[in-house]
Amino acid sequence: MNEIAREPVLVDLALQGGGSHGAFTWGVLDRLIEEPWLRIEAISGTSAGAMNAAVVVDGWMQGGAEGARAALDAYWRRVSRAAAFSPLQRSPLDRLMGRWTLDTSPAYVVMDLMARVLSPYDLNPLGFNPLRTILTDSINFGQLARAPIRLFITATNVRTGRGRIFRNAEITADVLLASACLPTMFQAIEIDGDPYWDGGYAGNPTLTPLVRESDAHDTILVQINPRERPGRPRTASEVLDRLNEISFNSPLMKELRMIALLRQVADPGHGEGARWAGMRTHRIMSDALADFGASSKLNAEWEFLSLLKEEGRKSADAFLAAHGKDIGKHSTADIDVLLADC
Repeated sequence: MNEIAREPVLVDLALQGGGSHGAFTWGVLDRLIEEPWLRIEAISGTSAGAMNAAVVVDGWMQGGAEGARAALDAYWRRVSRAAAFSPLQRSPLDRLMGRWTLDTSPAYVVMDLMARVLSPYDLNPLGFNPLRTILTDSINFGQLARAPIRLFITATNVRTGRGRIFRNAEITADVLLASACLPTMFQAIEIDGDPYWDGGYAGNPTLTPLVRESDAHDTILVQINPRERPGRPRTASEVLDRLNEISFNSPLMKELRMIALLRQVADPGHGEGARWAGMRTHRIMSDALADFGASSKLNAEWEFLSLLKEEGRKSADAFLAAHGKDIGKHSTADIDVLLADC
């Protein structure tokens, strides 16, 4: 779709978390950034979505659209190189069957069993996280405060159980690590004296600041965790995997339901009411992600990341072809349907 001469449209991006499946979001961003008429006003991200968000903003500061694309590529290559030294690798059976999961990986099976009886404080007393070095090598955190794109990163306060939203000037490597801190794998990240866990428990991603603090009226949600799965989970791993998917989607579904309700009752002619009433929602997702299985979120082989990136580009391209003309005019994702479940 050739949109070179199109008038710019301000958009917000909402990026969900999902481990290495965040490479799908990388592909989506890589494709969206190619469109000069799409002007990113703000990004809300959680977990892997938070990493993508901070990297793209930092890259944009250094070299505009091409700088952002290059920064994302460099970040995911660093992730893949670090994963090459991890014991979490696909087993020969997984490779033989052409599966990207780690379900039969000895290290994954042992880690999964030990996580049920031992905490990260027992298994990793020094709190080592390879992502810390990757983040400090990938992002100039000092310049995020001056970035023209607003950032909203969510982490969950362990003490209060509430989500905290960190904005540009507050974002550090610790904030991003907190947003992606799975409590069964990593020690809680301490920020301002409070411990924090993965932001997906409170907002995956958080949408409210996009409505209240951004000048854009269109929000593009990039969703990684499947909303629906056919059939019934039967094995212990299937039950746990589906439970995690529902848990990490639940805050998003609740917030979308709230937004749908507020859009119906808000006064479109005054202040904040006009913001809620005028919000337009769009969604990019792929059913293909549901085929990979939950354990594949820990698989960061370059071949797998590249496959996810291409799926993201393909999904974004299909979205632009079908709905690009609607951005700036009306919603393409019907969130009002969520009110029928209330």
